[in-house]
Amino acid sequence: MYHFFVEPSQIYDKRVIITGDDVNHIKNVIRLKPGDEISVSNGVDGRDYRCGIEEITDTKVVCTLRFIKEDGVELPARVTLFQGLPKGDKMEFIIQKLVELGVYEIVPVAMKRCVVKLDAKKAAAKTARWQGIAEAAAKQSRRAIVPRVRDVMSCQEALAYAAQMDVKLVPYELEETLDKAAGMEGTRQIIDHLMPGQSVAVFIGPEGGFDASEIQAAMDYGMKPVTLGRRILRTDTAGMTVMAWMMYRLES
Repeated sequence: MYHFFVEPSQIYDKRVIITGDDVNHIKNVIRLKPGDEISVSNGVDGRDYRCGIEEITDTKVVCTLRFIKEDGVELPARVTLFQGLPKGDKMEFIIQKLVELGVYEIVPVAMKRCVVKLDAKKAAAKTARWQGIAEAAAKQSRRAIVPRVRDVMSCQEALAYAAQMDVKLVPYELEETLDKAAGMEGTRQIIDHLMPGQSVAVFIGPEGGFDASEIQAAMDYGMKPVTLGRRILRTDTAGMTVMAWMMYRLES
């Protein structure tokens, strides 16, 4: 079943009105017809509105509301991924997969060991493209919201933004040098104690990893270094690993 997002104002009187680029997609790309069923979310209330297409014009798709599915698909905790800017198109892959896994928000972060350097103009263009990828992934995975991709932040800005979140994790390959008693058992305990309603920050370093000064700054802001195991994971694997663990814990 195809899934679309609309503004809350586009759902009223048992009607759902779809406008914008989705009209052309429905009419000319996937070629839906009156009578076909689709699902719609307004990105706010977590509900899944099941609708039947009533009319398709050049400017809108008019649907009749059939029923509302209220057992939400969103994780009960809001996870924000702070991703050190990776090389090439890895960020697109990371965003796509993290949205599928249930991330609430993604913050690209310019860290000391990032190879990629973006000026303001390039960063704005990248963010717009990344947001489009997040929306497409949200539609594909039938999310109730479109996770936001924020503007690129410096490491200091990202740490300040994350400071008020309930749980703050920094997967770090040298975690054992900071806390020899923790290890995977420490990581497991943190994941096992996640609770519905919490906000969670996860910081992932770029290909070159974190600079030691960034880890110290993170700890000064209350972040907890954790290990993801005995093997070194790529930057585009680490975030997915943490997110999958959290999804398993929160949805079990």
